[in-house]
Amino acid sequence: MEEQLKDFMHFLLVEKGLAKNTLVSYERDLKSYNKYMKDVEMIGLADIQRAHIVRFLGYLKDGGKSSKTIARHIASIRAFHQFLFRDKVVEEDPTVHIETPQGERSLPKVLSMKEVEALLEFPKKLDHFGNRDKAMLELLYATGIRVSELIQLNTDDVHLMMGFVRCIGKGNKERIIPIGGAATRALTKYLEEGRPAFISKKENTDALFLNHHGRRLSRQGFWKILKRLGKEAEINKEITPHTLRHSFATHLLENGADLRAVQEMLGHADISTTQIYTHVTKTRLKDVYSQYHPRA
Repeated sequence: MEEQLKDFMHFLLVEKGLAKNTLVSYERDLKSYNKYMKDVEMIGLADIQRAHIVRFLGYLKDGGKSSKTIARHIASIRAFHQFLFRDKVVEEDPTVHIETPQGERSLPKVLSMKEVEALLEFPKKLDHFGNRDKAMLELLYATGIRVSELIQLNTDDVHLMMGFVRCIGKGNKERIIPIGGAATRALTKYLEEGRPAFISKKENTDALFLNHHGRRLSRQGFWKILKRLGKEAEINKEITPHTLRHSFATHLLENGADLRAVQEMLGHADISTTQIYTHVTKTRLKDVYSQYHPRA
């Protein structure tokens, strides 16, 4: 199965243009699937039947895997077998009647507007590190882009005079997102006073956000910065790289933004993905009602 798995991963990369994190997820799921079929069922690719896959899913469930994780495995396995069937590597697709478990969809954790304001006030010390961190936070909250998209931005992707940023999202799709005055001012200050201090004579890069070596900032690097700033701002919530994206979408909808417009800015292929934020706003409204209505 190893050779077919390599062909499938190449197909996802070249023809589907999937993001790196998605590819890693597919490969991890299918490697565990391959190991199970080889070590437990002791069968080859051509011999896999629906019953074998069902037993593998039971094995995952017995191992404490969540419905969400199992559903992701099913998606990976189904895509793999469909690929093999189309390429006539196997004569039938054993995943045809495999059902995906309907797990509860967890609501994204968001910051209140007051908490966002507190976070954006930091860092207090606006040296070149502070200018960079301020610009990143303002840009994330202004646009709702993913952190993976943020760190891949180059200097020519930001158009401050026109007031927009160009980013490449999942599936190599381009989108143009407007940015507000606060983000524009923070980016201008960073580009004029912050970024030049990061530029290294040894490194030649067009990356917008740089680390202390003058190289493109990594996702892990950003996460460390965010955790530190959240602690300094005394926000008693777990803040992840996706928190500002979730907050961006929720606050737009709370203030009357059109769902389709938010979908476009977030880069969601399916509006059902964006609709999760409408549930967040309803939950928050209930909390406000319960807290402030005298007869609640």
